Formats: sequence, structure tokens, C-alpha cells
Amino acid sequence: MAYAAHFQGRSQAVVQWGGLTRVLTAKATEQLYGCLIEQGKGDVRGRLLSMLPASLIGARDAALAGRLYLNVGHTGLDKAVHASWLHRTQVRPIYFVHDLIPIRFPEYCRPGEAEKHRRRLQALLSHGVGIIGNSRHTLDEVTRFATQQSLSTPPSLLAPLGLADPQCPSAADVPAQRRARPYFVVLGTIEARKNHLLLLTLWAELARRFGSACPQLVIIGQRGWECEQVIDMLDRCEAIREHVVELPSCDDTTLAACMRGARALLFPSFAEGYGLPLVEALAAGTPVIASDLPVFRELAGSIPDYLSPIDGIGWMNAVEDYGSPASFRRSAQLERLRGWEPPSWSDHFNKVDEWLNQISQMPVSGLVSAN
Repeated sequence: MAYAAHFQGRSQAVVQWGGLTRVLTAKATEQLYGCLIEQGKGDVRGRLLSMLPASLIGARDAALAGRLYLNVGHTGLDKAVHASWLHRTQVRPIYFVHDLIPIRFPEYCRPGEAEKHRRRLQALLSHGVGIIGNSRHTLDEVTRFATQQSLSTPPSLLAPLGLADPQCPSAADVPAQRRARPYFVVLGTIEARKNHLLLLTLWAELARRFGSACPQLVIIGQRGWECEQVIDMLDRCEAIREHVVELPSCDDTTLAACMRGARALLFPSFAEGYGLPLVEALAAGTPVIASDLPVFRELAGSIPDYLSPIDGIGWMNAVEDYGSPASFRRSAQLERLRGWEPPSWSDHFNKVDEWLNQISQMPVSGLVSAN
């Protein structure tokens, strides 16, 4: 959404649907961007479907040679039709790389995702004239993969993701049942990699030990994949029934209010390419207890409390401490948080615009990495 808003009025949209790839006209692009940016206002799906005929009429392939093609997602890069379109149009591809998790941690992904993502990375390394990475960690992973595959790495730009316009909820926006007692938030799709099972297991123990005094756990995110044990606990574990709340759909205002009122964001992931919830929590003034991952330290330094994602006792002790009104550890983190500034979209796009301008004016052989 941020990219659509930033490049609105000075770019043309590329629509990829199965084997179809079309560059929309300026008018169709304006309609598409407007619909995407205004999502939540009216029948977005219906408006998008009504635009389909316009997607069949686009710029001629011959007119695209030498133009920059900016792709900010991973979908479809492994398809032969994508390479064919690049060859036919002679555009200059710039790819945004979010993570290499399916390759590095296939056990947390759907079957077949590792090989699919491997083909995606091979394609962007083979065809791309530049790569944008959300973190130094991600770009290092790309370089490591390229070396293993005996592929060269295109020029790269490190540009951390920014935050949307901050929400300013009041205490009244936090649901009453959560204002009544301390609660913690975990944010993200429910999947094995996010390690919800650890939290639910320790919450069952907390509930047995403290009864009605047990803090709440608010899970914000839809149920995903490779997480059958987590689903079983959510559906069948009586011990946590009164203490764990699922919010599979959550508007921005409710999310911001829940985050601001929480004792801490819990982020026990086994792997992340970035970690936007961590940035969102700290920007809201909410402490974070997170897995000790390189990318988290890159984003937040020594501000959060870090734990191993398999240290159940450590997580239990941290939750008990942070749940207390007199928590020393929580107060210490709030002190460390003073003066911290989250990455912004304006900084992100200042870097991106300058770098894209360099690429557009120089031959591929003359480009350098901007880190």
C-alpha cells in the first residue's frame, strides 16, 4: 500500500494473473491504485473485478524496453512466464526481498515452498539489476544464497520498512474486558514459525497457578498453516479458555489500542525476515519480549528483553514479571525506549528514490551497492 501511494501518478501498474502479464495504461493505473489505497471504503473486490477488462489493454511490449520494473512481492517469480515477459519486454527488474525463510526453515512452511522460493531467488538474482532488502540480515542471507548457487548478487539497497500513519487511540478504545486485568499481545498469522504453541503451553500453566488472576493473552491474527497443535489447544484446552482471546480480524484502531494498553508484545518467533510488530509495539510505547534474533537486534538494539524461543521457563518468568504493576524489568525497558525513533516511510522512499534514479541513469555495469 505504501508503494502504491508513493508511486501513484508517476508509474504504471503491472498486473500479473496466472500466465497473463500486462502493464496498465496511466488511466487504468490511477483507478487501480486509488482502489487499493482506499481499501475498506465500499466494495473493493467488486471495483477490482470491474477493472479486469482494462487490464487486457496495456502498453505494448516494445515500448517498455529499458524502463525500470519494480516488484515488491515474491509471487510468480518462479514461473517461466515471468522470465519470458522480462526477455520480451527488456525491462530492468528491481526486486524487493522480504526473507529467505522457506529456504532456511522449510519445516515451518507448506510442503513445496522451499523449492518454489529457491526458484524465486534464483530468478531475481539472474534477472534483477537491483535488490531492495528490508534488513541487513535479509541482504546477508541473499548474498549467502547467491554464493551457494554460484550466482552473482546485483547491486543492493538496505531500506527498512516504515510505519503507516500512527494511530492515536485512547484508553476507552481498549475493550473493557482487557482494561480489567493485565494482558499481553501476540501479533501475526498463527503458524508454526511464530511459536504460539510455547505461549499457549505456558498460559495453561499460568492459568492453573493463578486462576482468575492470570493475565490475558490476546492473539491478533488469522489461523494459518502447519499449526495443528496450536489449533487443538485453542479449541479444546479448558485451562486457557477464559484467559486467551483470539482476534482473527482486527481493524487498525482496535489493533493500535490493544497494542498501547498491553503489558508487552510477545514475539517468540523461530525466524523472521523483518519483524514489523516489534517496530509497531515500540513506536506505541509498548515493551517487547522477543526471541533473540539478529534482525530484531538490528531493528531495536538492546531495548527489548530477548530470550531463546525454546526457553519456556525464561518466558514464564518474564510474563509473570511484566504482568506485575511494580515490574522492574518493564520499567527498565520503558527507560531504554526513551528517545527511540522507528523507521519511517519517508526515510525509506528517500533512499529508494535516490537509488532508483541512479539505476535509471547508469548502465548496469556501472552500478554500486547502496548500504
